[in-house]
Amino acid sequence: MAYTKAHLDAVERAIARGEKTVRYTDRTVEYRSVDELMRARDLIRSELVQSAGPRSRVVRLYHGGKGL
Repeated sequence: MAYTKAHLDAVERAIARGEKTVRYTDRTVEYRSVDELMRARDLIRSELVQSAGPRSRVVRLYHGGKGL
């Protein structure tokens, strides 16, 4: 399943409220426990990171001293 940021936000709101039911735009999912809900959150996060692709990091260092 392709998750979106909206899915992650809905799961995180449910965790913050202590609820086990998550409502998306077109359906409702009820989890057995908050622990299961937290595992779902971790799964959604990891899939969103993977779908974003690799991130490149550029580090530039400058030295403006006299070199003494």
